[in-house]
Parts: sequence; C-alpha cells; structure tokens
Amino acid sequence: MPLAVGSFDPLISAGPALVWTVVLTFVFLECAFIIGLFLPGDSMLITAGIVLASHASGEAQVWALSLGTMIAAIAGNQVGYVVGHRTGHHLVARKNGRYINTRNLQRVSELLQRHGFLAVLVARWIPWVRTLCPMVAGAANMDHRKYTIASTIGAVIWAPVLLLIGYYAGSFLERVPWLMPMVIGTLVAGLIAGTALGIRHYRQEMAKPAEEFDVEHPAAVLEAEG
Repeated sequence: MPLAVGSFDPLISAGPALVWTVVLTFVFLECAFIIGLFLPGDSMLITAGIVLASHASGEAQVWALSLGTMIAAIAGNQVGYVVGHRTGHHLVARKNGRYINTRNLQRVSELLQRHGFLAVLVARWIPWVRTLCPMVAGAANMDHRKYTIASTIGAVIWAPVLLLIGYYAGSFLERVPWLMPMVIGTLVAGLIAGTALGIRHYRQEMAKPAEEFDVEHPAAVLEAEG
C-alpha cells in the first residue's frame, strides 16, 4: 500500500502550487473567453478538491483556493461582459458549430431577456451557458450593476461548492489508503485528456465559417437560417 501512495508523492508535493495555477487559469478562461466552452471546468474543481485532500495543509489550501476561485470567476465574468459590450449588438457565431452557433446564442439571449438577474445566477451551473452568458449580457447592454451583483453571487456559490465537495469526498477516500491514489490518478488523467480534447474541439469550432448574430433581433437570424 505505501508504494501505491508513494507513487503519487510528486503530484501530492506539487499539489497546492500546481492546483492553484490550473484552477485559477481554467476558472478565469471559462468565465471570460470562448475557449472556456471546451475546458472541463466543473470536473476540474472537484478533482482539485480531491487532490488537496491528500496534502497536509489541504483544509487551509481548499478554503483559500475557494476565495481565489471566486475572484477569478468574478474577474472572468467582467472581462466576458466587456468583450461582449465592445462588439455592440453583434456577436460572431459559427455555421454548424457545436456550441458557438446562432441557436445557442439565441437561447442565452432569450434566457437573459426573460429572467435577467435570475438567468445570470442559473447560468453559473450550466457549462456552455456559463461562458456565453457574460458576452451576450454585454452585447445586449444588460444593466452592468445588476449583472455584476448576479454574477458575483453566482461565483461565490459555484466554485467553492464544487471544490469543497471534492475536498470532503477526498477526505473520505483518505480512509482507504489504496483507493485514494487510484482515484487521483484516474481523475487527473481524465482532466488532462478532457483538456486536450477540448482544445482540439475549440480549434475545429473556430475553423468553421463565421456568421453574425444580432442580439437585438435574434429571431430574424434564425428565420434566415431556414
């Protein structure tokens, strides 16, 4: 058993610094830019919590990282809003795109128009909506104060909850010495594979022909499609 745990000593030793770097980068990108659509955000947060549970200072680290992820998510949302706002009412969609298509932009636009503040809160828990929402809100000129309050509340709830779920699940797994290394190895391998696959899908998506999406008149765009 000690050999199994020892085989992950480099990962556990590098844990806090590596986890902080990956988590903060992923959270910011997922909330700010289109590439975030293709990153494994939720599973990454849970994995980070489990990895930190293996470290001696894990409890202090996970609470500090929870605060860090809140700040990264809030900052990412503001960047995403500004990016959308600077496009005016026109966003770039991708013909036959898997995520960045006019239909998905239409759904997010309608969600914001109908539910506003509540929609921004709910968007935090839906991966692809989480990334598109800030840009659509900015392009639609949603009241910035209302958007900031809603996105901040969402950030305070989302990332820390998933991190803590991972951490306390990891604390439970620590009671079974042979199981923890296996779980960490599987999750980290899955995270690396998911990230590589996501980047590949992002490149494929962005290579598709671009088309304009008008936030003010989304229905007209869909009618023109067919």
